[in-house]
Amino acid sequence: MEILHITVNGKSMEKLVDPSLRLVDFLRRDLGLVGAKIGCGEGTCGTCTVIMNGRAIRSCVIPIMRAENAVIETIEGISKGERLHPLQEEFIKKGAVQCGFCTPGMIMSAKALLDKNNNPTPEEVRKALHGNLCRCTGYVKIEEAILAAAERLRNGEWE
Repeated sequence: MEILHITVNGKSMEKLVDPSLRLVDFLRRDLGLVGAKIGCGEGTCGTCTVIMNGRAIRSCVIPIMRAENAVIETIEGISKGERLHPLQEEFIKKGAVQCGFCTPGMIMSAKALLDKNNNPTPEEVRKALHGNLCRCTGYVKIEEAILAAAERLRNGEWE
């Protein structure tokens, strides 16, 4: 067992962890944050995507001790109380959610993009979502939702 220092969704913590754990397992089992799903377990489907130190990462391939002193954001931490993040609202409004399994990963990849660039081109959105797989729907509504959320963010609707 080793001591892990980590900040998750704005909360700094120190936890005793098994160093063989993956970040996704720590989030799900130890913290009860189940938004990051375990899909392929190989980092290719994107369902486990979270933001670590400002970058979208696949948490199923990150050994827990690589997250030492990291700042992690999960889907559970992006809303403000009961108020959904514009990305969450636009996914709902645009019908970009089907079964929902891939949605948290899609939103976290999109959030990492919009945190750096709130005026992306459709091509930049597609590039940011590369590796996030959805088996239920085409990606058109997902792209539309992200571009609509970007516009809302540019207009200051999330201050």
